[in-house]
Amino acid sequence: MQTAAKNNINKADVKRRIEVATGRKRAELVFKGARVVNVFSHEVIEGNLAVDNGVIIGVGAYEGVEEVEAHGRYLIPGLIDAHVHIESSLTSPGQFAKAIVPHGTTAIVADPHEIANVCGVEGIRYMLDASRELPLEVFFMLPSCVPATEFENAGAVLDADKLAGLFEKERVLGLGEVMDYPALLSGDDGILDKIMLAISRGKMIDGHGPMLLGKELNAYAAAGVASDHESSTLDEMRERLRVGMYCLIRQGSAAQNLPDLITGVNAHNSRRCMFCTDDRQPEDILAEGHIDNHLRLAVERGIDPITAVQMATINSAEAYRLEGRGALAPGYRADIVMVDDLTRFNVQQVYVGGKRVAASLKAEFEVPHADISKVSATVNVKEFPVEQFKLHLETDIARVIRLQSHSLITEEATRKIQRDAEGCFEYHNKLDVLKMAVVERHKATGHIGIALVENYKLSRGAVASTIAHDSHNIIVIGENDRDMYAAVQELIRVGGGITMALDGEILATLELPIAGLMSDETPEYVSRKLSKMYPLAIEKLGVNNELDPFMTLSFLALPVIPELKLTDMGLFDTRSFSFTEVSVK
Repeated sequence: MQTAAKNNINKADVKRRIEVATGRKRAELVFKGARVVNVFSHEVIEGNLAVDNGVIIGVGAYEGVEEVEAHGRYLIPGLIDAHVHIESSLTSPGQFAKAIVPHGTTAIVADPHEIANVCGVEGIRYMLDASRELPLEVFFMLPSCVPATEFENAGAVLDADKLAGLFEKERVLGLGEVMDYPALLSGDDGILDKIMLAISRGKMIDGHGPMLLGKELNAYAAAGVASDHESSTLDEMRERLRVGMYCLIRQGSAAQNLPDLITGVNAHNSRRCMFCTDDRQPEDILAEGHIDNHLRLAVERGIDPITAVQMATINSAEAYRLEGRGALAPGYRADIVMVDDLTRFNVQQVYVGGKRVAASLKAEFEVPHADISKVSATVNVKEFPVEQFKLHLETDIARVIRLQSHSLITEEATRKIQRDAEGCFEYHNKLDVLKMAVVERHKATGHIGIALVENYKLSRGAVASTIAHDSHNIIVIGENDRDMYAAVQELIRVGGGITMALDGEILATLELPIAGLMSDETPEYVSRKLSKMYPLAIEKLGVNNELDPFMTLSFLALPVIPELKLTDMGLFDTRSFSFTEVSVK
């Protein structure tokens, strides 16, 4: 429920709360001898925390029908991820919940634009249905940019008319990240119609404006955009805070901005800062945690522990108007996380609505089955010969996409490359330049974009995936056309996933039957599968061990992140928002 428990009660409920709070009746549940983190007063209060009918009653000399000995351990509110794409966990909403709830995350603000770019409204409906009846409360921001831009082919187009009905759905908080900021800044009617849907309903609008500063940032905020998770520098963070936007500090699997941005958080601006993961893969969640990891990293870098807890709880609850969440105070929902201390934040028990749902990092709940029939069999590629991967260049000087470690931002580089007798690009083992292709996979258009990439360092074979933000066409990087073709054909065969090929044979494949983005297997299964694939990518294919070989690949088709990206329609320069040539004349 989006509304607070205190706003969804009757007179009998109120009477019961009064009787328990005054001590005339026992609470259903009491945590004895706890240290309760108060995010309002910025202090730790020692005492017994009482819970009744799923809500906090208060801290005091309470007794309970059921009592849990805290033994001086700390109780903090359930953690909130302020911006996440469930699809990037490679698991279904239910399985995602099993991965993150044991780490103390009890609510998330999800943007389903990945599956919406493949399946449209049906994809959003699947996410809504599959996230019901979970101990994780999943709120949604409706995708604002499907497709993300007009410079690629996606599986759907969601205009304002298609989104209008979804705004009335329970758990829908507002409009998701406005990535096509050039369209917004130019006053494009299509994006403004979506903006007005949110404004007219008093809903939140999320931003996505990397490197947007000055007057353009002013215009972005003036149009109603209230948050941004794309700050990668302190200057960007400060600019957003100055115009009244919330700054979401991201620590994901690919983009890891927390170490840089956390140094800009201080006593004056911390309440406008929140934590998010954006994109986090299952092996990272299982190994490092979720928002609990943000807490550890923030405190390690000098942030006051209670300030860090505020950023992970009440700040997000207030920003997204999740009334009755984010605090351990009377009338607030009893989403409670027990941790050992306020440094390591080792999660020991998790309660949602006053019911224990996880302990010792193990989920104590099962997830309901969700029908995937309307979001599967989504790979639809027009047949093509391997020769279509040839890249003819007019000169031996080429424009190359240069990757950066732990960043979504790429650089433009100019390199001297090798061509064959026909003038086509030819891989040379002394040059760190590889061929990359994006194959349209939604409507069998036959579109294939081809470009060159540097710093991926693959020296043999090919890696391919149907995860290619945001339109999620097939993306492949390879040392030779034969293996690139074999990898693409494997993804067509299995209906989507991540795969690797070498010498014309498939090394390994992770099948992702839900929209080519997610598995319906457990997080542990997906993590085990990937843990076997990573060494193959690095040791057998030679992929740069400073990069995530699969997630890094998935962002190279995202034409809203600087500087160069590749779509199924060609090489795209995000600075000029126009296509450019691979050949440098």
